[in-house]
Amino acid sequence: MRKILFALLGAILSIGNLFAQDSLSVAADAAAQPPALDAGNAIAQARQSYDAADFSQAITLYEEVIAQKGASAPLYYNLGCAYFKNKEYARAILNFERSLLLDPGNDDARVNLQMAQAQTVDKIESITPPVFVTWSNALRDCFSAVTWSWFVIGFFLVFLVCASVYFFGRKPAVRRAGFYLGLLSLVLAAVAWFYADAQNTRLQYRDHAIVMAPTVTVRSSPADSGTQLFTLHEGTKVRLRSTLGEWAEIELSDGNVGWLPQSSVEVI
Repeated sequence: MRKILFALLGAILSIGNLFAQDSLSVAADAAAQPPALDAGNAIAQARQSYDAADFSQAITLYEEVIAQKGASAPLYYNLGCAYFKNKEYARAILNFERSLLLDPGNDDARVNLQMAQAQTVDKIESITPPVFVTWSNALRDCFSAVTWSWFVIGFFLVFLVCASVYFFGRKPAVRRAGFYLGLLSLVLAAVAWFYADAQNTRLQYRDHAIVMAPTVTVRSSPADSGTQLFTLHEGTKVRLRSTLGEWAEIELSDGNVGWLPQSSVEVI
């Protein structure tokens, strides 16, 4: 019996030593890792640096917050403003575009984007889409995917209330009003769902990019031996059609198509 007790005591002590070693190992790993970033303090410091015209420091702080804590429309907007003040217009355009992707209704980001684009070399005439497409895109960009989703929920709840009024109402006039209002709510819910899906697709499948290289030659094929078609400069927005190895097939807003190195562009 005594041997059994000693054996159990030894086992308990061994397990305790293992836990102690694991705790020390975890503590050592935690000490080796850099301290967690205080996002609020970093953003406050970035604003102070921006107000003091230390735009490089503001850029560094905003980039650190985005890298460690995740992106948001305001962070991209502030970072774009810092890059613009630092005269890094391609980076400013990239971040204003990213801000608008998350918050399409931000008029300040849209205006600043246009100001940054005015500093670029390439002035490409866009193919004008049909009027109804322009109006539809403008309506889509009034709200983000999340906001459109809330509209879907709201309109559908109104539809349910109107359906209840139609089926359980006693007065013909009230039932008629419930029917037409419910039908209108259902149509609006479908429209909101369409735009919510469109905005979500833009977020999930990002097929636009900004040229980051000072100059890049666009070729007819994905190889250095391809025929030189035209030259693009930093800050130009392109649509990514496909990729092959280290090359990307791009399309400009005027319809021109060609291949350039993927390393020369950064996806929005």
